[in-house]
Amino acid sequence: MNLTINGQTVQTETPADMPLLWVLRDQLQLTGTKFGCGVAACGACTVHVDGQAVRSCVMPAALAVGKSIRTIESLGSPEHPHPLQQAWVTEQVPQCGYCQSGMLMAAAALLERNPHPSDADIDAAMTNICRCGTYQRVRAAIHRAAATTQTALQPSARQEVTA
Repeated sequence: MNLTINGQTVQTETPADMPLLWVLRDQLQLTGTKFGCGVAACGACTVHVDGQAVRSCVMPAALAVGKSIRTIESLGSPEHPHPLQQAWVTEQVPQCGYCQSGMLMAAAALLERNPHPSDADIDAAMTNICRCGTYQRVRAAIHRAAATTQTALQPSARQEVTA
């Protein structure tokens, strides 16, 4: 199947029912997307599919054909971090860090559809689980990133992928 991941078309021989998470991690070595629960409850595996935050652990890869997939690898780079990544550092959001890629992707999808979310908007959109409990810091970081210019909220880096 052909998948469009981080702006590149990738061909992979994948069973149609294989979760997108395992295609990304095991076949394409895009390991920023994490496995957490396997039942779409925790959000560690969140990616964007056609701009929507999706839990990739339960999405069959075949359903992603013909859609634009974005992973954490496309959000920013060390040289040009995404405003959310900068805000995450400033607000000291991560503790153990395991949930962070999914949190960042969920937050990016929120800001792309709602550039100035209220606390209620953030609470409704951020359903990811953080076992360290940094939810107040996540909210503060989203507000901080929302205060930046909207042009900075566009994807800034692409990681090449090969199958």
